[in-house]
Amino acid sequence: MKVTKGTLSASLQKLPENAQYFVLTSFLGLAAGLSSVFFLFMTNFIFSKTYLYFATRSKPLFTLASFAVIMTFSLIVGVLLNVFAPDAAGSGIPEIKAAYWKEMGHVNTRPTLVKFIAGVLSIAGGNSLGREGPSVFVGAGTTSTFAGLLGTPRREKRSTSVIGASAGLAAAFNAPMASITFVIEEIIGDINNRYLGRVVLSSVLGALVVHALIGRQPAFSLPSVERTSWLHYILALVAAGLASVAGVIFQKITLRWRGRLKAQKQVPKWLLPVFGGFLTWVIGVSVFLTTGKVGVFGLGYQDLSAALNNNYAWKIAGVMVGAKLLATTIGYSFGGCGGIFAPTLCIGGMAGYFVGGLAGQWLPLTPADRIVLAAVGMSACLGAVVRAPLTSILIVFEMTHQFDLVPGLLLAAFISQAVARLAGHLNFYDGLLVQDGHELHKIRPPLDLQSWQNLPVSAIYNPRPVVVRSLEDAELRTVIERFPYASFPILINGKLKGIVKRSQIEEAFLTKEQPEVHPAITCYLDQTVREIGNKFLESPANILIVLDRNDKSIRGIITLHDLIRAQAAVQQ
Repeated sequence: MKVTKGTLSASLQKLPENAQYFVLTSFLGLAAGLSSVFFLFMTNFIFSKTYLYFATRSKPLFTLASFAVIMTFSLIVGVLLNVFAPDAAGSGIPEIKAAYWKEMGHVNTRPTLVKFIAGVLSIAGGNSLGREGPSVFVGAGTTSTFAGLLGTPRREKRSTSVIGASAGLAAAFNAPMASITFVIEEIIGDINNRYLGRVVLSSVLGALVVHALIGRQPAFSLPSVERTSWLHYILALVAAGLASVAGVIFQKITLRWRGRLKAQKQVPKWLLPVFGGFLTWVIGVSVFLTTGKVGVFGLGYQDLSAALNNNYAWKIAGVMVGAKLLATTIGYSFGGCGGIFAPTLCIGGMAGYFVGGLAGQWLPLTPADRIVLAAVGMSACLGAVVRAPLTSILIVFEMTHQFDLVPGLLLAAFISQAVARLAGHLNFYDGLLVQDGHELHKIRPPLDLQSWQNLPVSAIYNPRPVVVRSLEDAELRTVIERFPYASFPILINGKLKGIVKRSQIEEAFLTKEQPEVHPAITCYLDQTVREIGNKFLESPANILIVLDRNDKSIRGIITLHDLIRAQAAVQQ
């Protein structure tokens, strides 16, 4: 995040470089924290004036009024996401991860504004989604916009994106430590990253904003859990296992349904959130009419808080596990705008509480035991979905301020990671990115430009390129619908035929002719970055095909965008 001449006041320009970084990080962190707190306030305010208010009236009023709210809000969300900013759909965390690795951290302003509005309407409107995704996206978008206004070049916004993401997440959950670990585990993926200091500072500032505007109280106020029995350690394994399986089921079904709904052509994309809202309403109203609980709608924190205070029927908790799981899967699959932290915490908490209640029919469990089991379930379900064990431990600890929960949370982390790894190698966010055609080729170059230029191509190339295997219309349509790339190698019967551009594929559909095929410019795995620089001048598509020098087989590709992005990362 370089401060250029003329971007700030004369007094700021006179500060030492480290002082400039501190001032800018503080300003951007506070701005992201404020955006997250405002998002939190708006969702809570609207939800309290709709669903929570309706629940205090008659059941017929709740049924009709909740239907009107969720259908109206879902329609608005569908139009916003599909007409004004399609990039604002979903959680927001996969998009920020892709922006960090592929766009040097730059986030456009329009999706940021749409994400804020659609996120508020989607969550407060009753969809079973969470606020961490929009908070991270809006935080990163806010810092990207302000940094641009202050003169930060687009290629130097990686630091601004993690500043906004960490401050936004810390403010959303009043959990600065969990925010630090999440950004490191999920977005950056490297504890030795040069932006770590800025992540820590912005997370603290995000928490300070919450303390100043809302208060220092934890998200959940629990009774003391000091008087636990040894039995809860055994049951913690069961609770963590059940909650982890629920998390895996959520991920598997959501990715499957989302993929099918994205591929279908019968229903317009802007109508899908309306269908999702209707199905969520059916589930939520059915649960409310039979149990009197509104936890299917929105975050579900009211019901989860009651369970964490032993003020909840364990049988209803079992019902809520299935209902919340199904509603969250529907909400995300059908194109809602929101995250998955709150729903998975609720699903896992209810699963743990159900285990405690069921086991309590035969075992002498204390009230504190049941609370611990609920907390264990929260951590395990979240950990199984995002596969960030430190985050799943710290976020529950910071949301409860109960140190005695830590041994159980450690068990939950171990069980959740074991179950998740048995289910597959991708976490939920990476699964979404792969489904959308993003391959996050994470290049971590050396810290000086000369060493970077002497690197071999094998250190930076993309070993899994998307190739066109036929020039038939069906093949071409499938490729451009599934993948967002500008150019594709053509590989027919194992032989390289050239390069085809997306724009020319789309033009060929209109003219009913085959697209123009450009000659493929090649390089070898053992060539250096310096040696291949001029080769891009020969390529009309700004893409090089990487070959093995021995057998001339295709090993991957490298684009001009890859090269420039990686060099810019060295120079920041």
